[in-house]
Amino acid sequence: MRKEEKQEIVQALAEQIKSYGNFYITDTADLSVEKINGIRRKCFEQDIIIQVAKNSLIEKALVEAGIDSEELKSVLKGASTLLFSETSNAPAKLIKQLRKEGDKPVLKAAYIQETAFVGDDQLNALVNLKSKEELVADIIAALQSPAKNVISALQSGGNTVSGLLKALGDRG
Repeated sequence: MRKEEKQEIVQALAEQIKSYGNFYITDTADLSVEKINGIRRKCFEQDIIIQVAKNSLIEKALVEAGIDSEELKSVLKGASTLLFSETSNAPAKLIKQLRKEGDKPVLKAAYIQETAFVGDDQLNALVNLKSKEELVADIIAALQSPAKNVISALQSGGNTVSGLLKALGDRG
């Protein structure tokens, strides 16, 4: 591979790292072509970008993207596959789903909103992370709840007042 080609790959990876803000580094070594194709298909279905690259190019892309994490660099050994997603916990959920069928892919590390999670033991924590959309929905639900209670009280109070007025009107 020529130097220019390597630089293009580094630039493309750095752009993906910057634009997504979330990525996972996994180990998919020793998987059959059939299994890799199955993983690619599931990634496509769940809007997860899967990218295989040499560790040295990934490391250069991290530097290019402004991520200077020794923790992430330390896991760049052996075969590495990157997973990019807009939803921070989607790749973790996919990895957990795939692990029901076999022992790979193994999570080497994840980078979520400027925080590095290193090691396969972090998978459950990453699965339980709420995505941005889930957090927004929780906040909206929390804000709507008091308003619904006030409206409900006003409506039931209005029914009571109108019932009282009607009863008084019937007497007269």
